[in-house]
Amino acid sequence: MKDTKKDIRTLSKDQIREFFVGVGDKAFRGNQVYEWLWVKGCHKFEDMTNLSKETRTLLETHFVINHIAVDYMQKSNDGTIKNAVKLHDGLVVESVLIPVKDRTTACVSSQVGCSLDCSFCATSRLKRMRNLNPDEIYDQVVAIHRESELYFNRPLSNIVFMGMGEPLMNYKNVLASIEKITDKEGLGMSPKRITVSTSGVPKMIKKMADDGVKFNLAVSLHSAIQETRESIMPFAKSFTLVDLKEALEYWYEKTSKKITYEYVVWEGINDKQEDIDALVQFCKAVPCKVNIIEYNPIGDPKFKQADSKALDAYIEGLEKHRIPVTVRRSRGKDIDAACGQLANKQQ
Repeated sequence: MKDTKKDIRTLSKDQIREFFVGVGDKAFRGNQVYEWLWVKGCHKFEDMTNLSKETRTLLETHFVINHIAVDYMQKSNDGTIKNAVKLHDGLVVESVLIPVKDRTTACVSSQVGCSLDCSFCATSRLKRMRNLNPDEIYDQVVAIHRESELYFNRPLSNIVFMGMGEPLMNYKNVLASIEKITDKEGLGMSPKRITVSTSGVPKMIKKMADDGVKFNLAVSLHSAIQETRESIMPFAKSFTLVDLKEALEYWYEKTSKKITYEYVVWEGINDKQEDIDALVQFCKAVPCKVNIIEYNPIGDPKFKQADSKALDAYIEGLEKHRIPVTVRRSRGKDIDAACGQLANKQQ
């Protein structure tokens, strides 16, 4: 029989305080519970040790905590950790901890499956089952933060919404999770350490700008030629480069925040001089930097990593126009934890 009790984490602090007043208790009890839920990441009422047994039983009677569980953890040879995260309804997403010398980064998911259809990405081949709730996104971050402290003896330093799903297709819940992550009554992380990566949904990029978000924006671009982009990202027929460019200009005008373009170079797809020239022109629209990402195979022979000469040509072409560019080597490839590889293979 389905549990009809309300998930307490869907309530605000004020609502939890009101609950306690309504049952004849003190309002401050709600503050204590809220701290257990969001600062301490508590998943069981019985573990809220500064509450009386009667209070914990009361909470148990009225509410549930629909928390995640790390169902399966894999460690890469390079130190990367991938979590298969089981949700309260049995569905599974994946999240990744990426350690480097001076920081650890959490790569978190925002959807079960994905709303879009990028043909080079394993996640896009999964059916989108549902959006993640704010607490489910938050829990992924908490789990990785604890793993960072346990295995690398340092707290989590950065977060990227670059796991499973298109974050801007789950806009409301992604923003709510970031509010909790950055709140001093949550994890207290700086929004400057958070990046939301989108495949490019112009309308929602404008909405982010209007909402005055403080985090960073990355765009999965991969081609600045409309026909080429459509061939590898079919949804781009609806979200054109013209519209995307206009939205990014709007973003920069409103936020003054530089944009990061993520870009994979494939053999025979976008490795020609005309592709480089188109990218350079696109980059001139607003201040930006380009991350050239190593391709991570998903078993599709259509997509092959371009050779080093093609990458060098991109770097030379961008640097010639003073556009910052870096080449990002993939992490966790041996456990399918790299960009574009998250596909719940353990399921």
